[in-house]
Amino acid sequence: MKKILTAVLCSLFLLLPLSACKTDESGLKTIRVNEVTHSVFYAPMYIADSLGYFEEEGIEIELTNGGGADAVMAAVLSGSADIGFCGPEAALYVLIGGSNNVPTVFGQLTKRDGSFLVSRVDEADTFDWATSLAGKEILAGRKGGVPAMTFEYILNENGLYDGQNVTMNYDINFNYMTAAFESGTADYCTMFEPVASEYEAQGKGYVVASVGEASGEVPYTCYIARENYIDANEETIEGFLRAIMKGIDYVNKTDSTQAAKLLTPYFDGTSENSVKVSLDSYKSIDAWQTNMTMTEDAFNRLQDIIDNAGELERRVEFADLVDTSYSSKVYAELFG
Repeated sequence: MKKILTAVLCSLFLLLPLSACKTDESGLKTIRVNEVTHSVFYAPMYIADSLGYFEEEGIEIELTNGGGADAVMAAVLSGSADIGFCGPEAALYVLIGGSNNVPTVFGQLTKRDGSFLVSRVDEADTFDWATSLAGKEILAGRKGGVPAMTFEYILNENGLYDGQNVTMNYDINFNYMTAAFESGTADYCTMFEPVASEYEAQGKGYVVASVGEASGEVPYTCYIARENYIDANEETIEGFLRAIMKGIDYVNKTDSTQAAKLLTPYFDGTSENSVKVSLDSYKSIDAWQTNMTMTEDAFNRLQDIIDNAGELERRVEFADLVDTSYSSKVYAELFG
């Protein structure tokens, strides 16, 4: 399936024209950003929009929800999005597939898995990865997806293997995992914020561990664009990164109660308190890459995770996929 998807995406790239930034009546340059999902996990990007950091750079963001990394990559390759925001594995698969036109990762926002493990019983003070999960069933996402592969990597590091001494349930679609867990499926379920804390507040379960803390640093969500687009819009790319870096700095240094007031309008149906609790959860695990520059060690850990799951056909060189020059330059100008 991965090979078929790669072939289709590469064909789209060859057939469709390149996109270019458009300038609106206000003089702002519009950047079409396709995000993998809409989440408080990506708070600094929305904060940058709320505080006018993009506007200060002469940029207006047109944000769309891709609903998955494959869809984000298809949007980038087809030219319907200028920048993709998803896990770098999407570009990795295109590179492995043999394309000569692989999108470039030019910035990283999150540096670890943003999900939390929820148990049916209160074991926050006694939970242990190696012993608590032995013989249990876990909902952690679709097979082959980075959330599930990351979780499997943690299990294996603790001597647990699917089908031997633990059961990974891959049958439930990501969007329905919480509902399935609530209806009685599995002993544990991974949830992102604010779902995890809201679930606990309602007395339906207990947050017992951070998946991101257990897995270590991984380039979880990054910004990706075609090399042609980056070359033609270098100042815009730098301005885009500058705005988000300022957003990261604001979120990290500002009380979550205040930041939540700015973020809540971006999340219909989510209370200000839930957003505040979510921000505190992500701050506690050091979720965001302050300088937005991916490290080679983190990139190699991602390949270790994918390889451990049997989904990596071959390893690739860091420099073949990632360009750190823009993020390094912008960070040095802002905070160096």
